[in-house]
Amino acid sequence: MSYVDKVLQPGEQVGYQASLHWVTYLHGLAWLLGAAIVWMVAPQEWRAGFVVRAVVIILSAVGVYFLARAWFNQWITEIAVTNRRVIYKHGFVSRTTAEMLMDKIESVKIDQSILGRMLDYGKVTILGTGTGTESLGQIDAPIAAPLELRNHITGA
Repeated sequence: MSYVDKVLQPGEQVGYQASLHWVTYLHGLAWLLGAAIVWMVAPQEWRAGFVVRAVVIILSAVGVYFLARAWFNQWITEIAVTNRRVIYKHGFVSRTTAEMLMDKIESVKIDQSILGRMLDYGKVTILGTGTGTESLGQIDAPIAAPLELRNHITGA
């Protein structure tokens, strides 16, 4: 059972669930591509040697590590917009959560680079009202469809 499902109040319904963008996997894929390039560019007689094999194994291991880390981050991150609040959870054993009631949200800030606009990802910051300005925080990982997330928050 997900964190969001566990913390829903009676009568509260999830309207939208955001996720991390697939671009988080690019770092690991770049390392695996580097391993493939080294393997393909190396002359046939060098491929049997220790150095080329060691380099390919190291590049592949680093690539698999970054892919696994990106998958794990995606797995342990939940972002949901309900009819009453915005819920953000990140973590597995050590957990960081933040929730903000819809009537306390003042603005939603979206940061997108040029590549982020082309691939539809960005960073989201939610600012709320209170005794000062309270922030749900900036979600540092690239969020898929950040404008759609903002529309679900501000349109509720």
